[in-house]
Amino acid sequence: MEKKIKETGATFTPQELSDFLANQIISSLGVNPPLLKVLDPACGNGNLLLSVGKSLQKMNLPHTLVGYDTNEEYLTEAKSRLFSIEETSVTLKNEDFLLGDALVNTDNSSSTTAKGQKAVDVIIANPPYVRTQVLGAERSQMIAQKYNLKGKIDLYYPFLISMTNSLKQGGILGVITSNRYLTTKSGGQIRKYLLDNFEIIKVIDLGDTKLFDAAVLPAIFIGKKKTSKKSAVNNGTFSKIYEIADAHNTTIRQTKSIFDILDQSTPGIYRVGGKNYSYNQGLLKHSLDLSEIWQMTDKKENEWIDKIKSNAAFFVGDKFKVRVGIKSCADKVFIKEDWTKEDIIPEKIFFRRLLSQENLNRWKAVSTNNLSVVYPHYDNRGKRGVYDIEQYPKAKAFFEKNKEALMARKYLIDGGRKWYELWVPQNPVLWKFPKLVFPDISLEPRFYLDNNGAIVNGNCYWIVAQNPQEEELLLLIQGVANSELMSKYHDLCFNNKLYSGRRRYLSQYIEKYPIPNPETQESRNIISLVKELNQQSCNNNDISILEQRLNTAVNLAFNIQD
Repeated sequence: MEKKIKETGATFTPQELSDFLANQIISSLGVNPPLLKVLDPACGNGNLLLSVGKSLQKMNLPHTLVGYDTNEEYLTEAKSRLFSIEETSVTLKNEDFLLGDALVNTDNSSSTTAKGQKAVDVIIANPPYVRTQVLGAERSQMIAQKYNLKGKIDLYYPFLISMTNSLKQGGILGVITSNRYLTTKSGGQIRKYLLDNFEIIKVIDLGDTKLFDAAVLPAIFIGKKKTSKKSAVNNGTFSKIYEIADAHNTTIRQTKSIFDILDQSTPGIYRVGGKNYSYNQGLLKHSLDLSEIWQMTDKKENEWIDKIKSNAAFFVGDKFKVRVGIKSCADKVFIKEDWTKEDIIPEKIFFRRLLSQENLNRWKAVSTNNLSVVYPHYDNRGKRGVYDIEQYPKAKAFFEKNKEALMARKYLIDGGRKWYELWVPQNPVLWKFPKLVFPDISLEPRFYLDNNGAIVNGNCYWIVAQNPQEEELLLLIQGVANSELMSKYHDLCFNNKLYSGRRRYLSQYIEKYPIPNPETQESRNIISLVKELNQQSCNNNDISILEQRLNTAVNLAFNIQD
């Protein structure tokens, strides 16, 4: 059973969360038909349907429940639970909802599907949390073909399409998915699909609350299917909740559970057990631009963000390209901390110092992990070259020893590349220039300036300066990016945190960091402070004082008084 759950991405919804979602959906219903038809297309053990059924029964609303699942064991358990609800019609089908004929491809002009099946009034769902590729090549290809999808697709996307097709015009969808589509550029197609097909009622970002055992951070989407594609886009509301470590000098309200917080009408800091949670709500801000994420900020926060932007001279992406580090797809071969333990060691020319996320602090590189990478590439008159290992017997022996692992990277071979290359080596020309390096995932900002020609690992991003003027700008960006102000801006604008408050520092976010006019005295002060902080001679006390001064200078540069 556990193996099956892992393979399929099935995640049973806890009853308390099921009850919460059911109540949210029912409160969104308008005029009810004589008989409400409720569907869960991946019902598992029936928790969601059970919650809806009991709530509708209490309200004396006639209804019928329909559940689909490919697992007979789940359905057997669901049957025993759902059939306990008095005066409720229940239909459970051991079918693949995504690939079956039932309840798909609805004709928007009617309340029935193209297959003659009755479209439903309500859909409640918690689809599997996996990429389609893990389902096996055959099923993955069938899903991609049926729903006209390409590339690596989260399974909940075709579920969204199929559920929308199964829903009556004016019907209500309440679904739990990963929150990833809310905050990433890659989620643009899903955001557009939801905007095209639904009047958004509510989006609830459940953050790192760990309300159930899932590998991703979940979110709830509740929407009403549009009666016309031309219907105006409505904003809808949002709620979001994340655990916070620091709640000093803040009023903290005590509550019994996370769900008590989500029922509150007042944003603020709430305490459940031994943990503090930041809770906020307001109008959802979205754009028809696929690259723009949905913003969950209230009026006061929007005013603060707008003030920052109005005092910016440019955004990072206007001046620089934010690059990802190297990717080998065989790190055990290419990257090591201690190469002296190897029986075959390539020639010295192949070795380069490697900066990885574990090496980085804000103002210096940590030397406890002296990583180095075998880098078979070189600067060939401004272009990327690859060393001919026939000229280097030790390197040839090293790569031949690891040939099986390297040849397994079939995509590299198919691309006409040499079998011992890095998959993503980046341009060797650029490593010699000063570069700002920062980790993809970090609890706090760690933007480090490298002047030693190091190579950057794939768990980090980097910005390179190719002339003295750009280097000065890089110092200004480093100061702003490492400031408290920009951490607040990052959280408000991008809202992409993982468990335990760790932030994602994706290129799409950093490119949108606002930067003040470099010619002002305030910006020159920032650059001067950053130069001091970058000196290795600074002790911890000096750094703390300088960082306080830096925070003040950044605030002044953006005309922020607090």
